[in-house]
Amino acid sequence: MIAISLRPSGRKWGTVSFASTLHLCPVLDLLMTDVPACWRDEVRLGLQEALVNASKHGNDLDPGKTVLVRFSVVGDRCSWVISDQGSGFSPSPTCQCQIETPHLHDSHHVDECGRGLYILHQVFDEVRWNAKGNELSLCKVIKKRGRVASPV
Repeated sequence: MIAISLRPSGRKWGTVSFASTLHLCPVLDLLMTDVPACWRDEVRLGLQEALVNASKHGNDLDPGKTVLVRFSVVGDRCSWVISDQGSGFSPSPTCQCQIETPHLHDSHHVDECGRGLYILHQVFDEVRWNAKGNELSLCKVIKKRGRVASPV
């Protein structure tokens, strides 16, 4: 079951919540509505990784637990806050996911960070966890039309 609260006029954030599952297409479709077409494939991949992590690793695919996603598009910033009901996650302090590498299959980064974390840091301009580690904030700055907008 998916519960949706779209942004009523005057509100900045919309919300989507769903039972922990890997059937994410309808959720991703909802979250991609305001993302410009030239960024959709990249952002969809990043959001899919984040939602899989929340459902699978955070909530252990327990259908009694939910994943909550708050989302907002303000100006040139698309933001998502993904919360699960798990015990939390703490990325390794040695994780160097932010460093660009020529290939996604660079074994050093994949071993150290995991493929999903590496993708998150490549797709989004901001990637932050709350202190407990069960809430992930993501932000993508969408370049204005007229400027050269090339994906990361």
